Amino acid sequence: MTTGRAATRADSRRGDAPVTGTREVVVRAVVVLGLVADAFVHLRMAPVMDIAAPGGVGGGNLFRLQGAVAAAVALLLLVLPRWWTYALAAAVALSALGPVLLYHFVDVPAIGPIPSMYDPLWSPEKVVSIVGEALAAGFALWGLALTSPRRGQRSRSLVPHH
Repeated sequence: MTTGRAATRADSRRGDAPVTGTREVVVRAVVVLGLVADAFVHLRMAPVMDIAAPGGVGGGNLFRLQGAVAAAVALLLLVLPRWWTYALAAAVALSALGPVLLYHFVDVPAIGPIPSMYDPLWSPEKVVSIVGEALAAGFALWGLALTSPRRGQRSRSLVPHH
């Protein structure tokens, strides 16, 4: 196991070194706060969704799962600012933002075990969730750009380098 400068050089060669300038810290803070807002709203609204969408796996269970994953990824990104944690944060934020917008504008019927969760009303919780998810997604993509392996560096991509 290497530590100190040797570990940093090894991480850098792999394209996995932390980038912690002022810009990255601000971007990370916005992503973390957005994911925390997402987690808070989903966990708070889960009991309501148990009643509103009880079929299949249950809307409440989906909300609890989203809230727990958002909280876990927020914590992971907070302590481990890497390109892949930003990618994970973007995926989590978009996985919440897409459905909330879809279910607001379209009355999607139940799909297998996923209940219909159509909700055309704009509640304060929904607005907080959408704003948090949109900020988290956008800033996570920015953080991904800030921390991704630079051109010329070897990365662990599946595409061979020529």
